[in-house]
Amino acid sequence: MAAVVTPEAGDDWVALDAGELDAGTVTSWAVRPGCGAVVTFTGTVRDHASGRPGVELLSYEAYEHQAVVRLAAVADELRRRWPEVGRVALVHRVGDLSVGDAAVVVAVSAPHRSEAFAAASWGIDAVKATVPIWKRETWSGGRSWGLEAQHLVEPGDVDAPGVGVSS
Repeated sequence: MAAVVTPEAGDDWVALDAGELDAGTVTSWAVRPGCGAVVTFTGTVRDHASGRPGVELLSYEAYEHQAVVRLAAVADELRRRWPEVGRVALVHRVGDLSVGDAAVVVAVSAPHRSEAFAAASWGIDAVKATVPIWKRETWSGGRSWGLEAQHLVEPGDVDAPGVGVSS
């Protein structure tokens, strides 16, 4: 998989990346003259998981074709819900990551902060709920798939920020 570079055109950046993610580059890309707010969420690898102290490594795998299609569907649904947003970036890492590495970066620009915060919050929730990306954890006591596995849903079925998935 080639390293991800900023898009040459358009206002959506959806990608999987096997290389290091730079949240600053994603945030800078999201800036637009008509937007006074950019909200960036960066998910990083932490040193523990429930019942798994001493996490040393996460390995992310994705069904690449479908992951990119679903990332684009998340961006489309985000724009449907918040039509005033400027740019949307949804970039997820694959491969082996160490503690502190960025695993996912979501950035949304909008004319005002309330829309940018709401859209970015919904965006990360939707990525986690709808995109076929799996993680394997390596910790001091072993190695296994992450404990938060869930059934994937469609982007339109993800509720507002902090609410979860609609039934």
